[in-house]
Amino acid sequence: MKKYKISIVSKVLLLIVAALFVGSLFVPMWQIQLEAPQYPEGLVLQLHANKIGGDVDIINGLNHYIGMATLHTENFIEFSVLPYVFGAFAVISLLLIFNAKRKAVLWFLISYMLFIVLAAVDFYRWNYDYGHNLNPDAAIKVPGMAYQPPLIGYKQLLNFGAYSIPDTGGWMLTAAGLLLFVIVLKEYKFNKEK
Repeated sequence: MKKYKISIVSKVLLLIVAALFVGSLFVPMWQIQLEAPQYPEGLVLQLHANKIGGDVDIINGLNHYIGMATLHTENFIEFSVLPYVFGAFAVISLLLIFNAKRKAVLWFLISYMLFIVLAAVDFYRWNYDYGHNLNPDAAIKVPGMAYQPPLIGYKQLLNFGAYSIPDTGGWMLTAAGLLLFVIVLKEYKFNKEK
């Protein structure tokens, strides 16, 4: 059975994919923006591959009043693991340039899509846990109210509007996935042997 090799263009795109995975390690991947009348400039929680950043102390102070647990990087194993995951994705992208088999690229795309689904489920679980498991002795209690921010998009939480959207690193990871899809499409649909 013939092993189909990928084109030079696809190899260049894989090099860009590797650079996107590495680049995503140095910028925030995701952000949750909070807007309220008392904070006209807004507050932002930024999730990097290895830490929580942004207005963490202010947000933790506000969350204390409604009984939410405080956010600390060391409480999440994901921040220890993600840098290695994205580093491995970058190395795999580079190895695929030399391996040059289109089936290997297809399997990498499938694996990356599965990772995205698992990451989304994990992020949802995070948000659910922090928004629903509230301290019963909190200063502010609203019966039936949960404070789970949206997985993606907008949600009103009392007087705060919460926007959950990709940050620079998230867009880089999206671009990496799209380029992998383009490579697979190009190699399977447009490079069929005559």
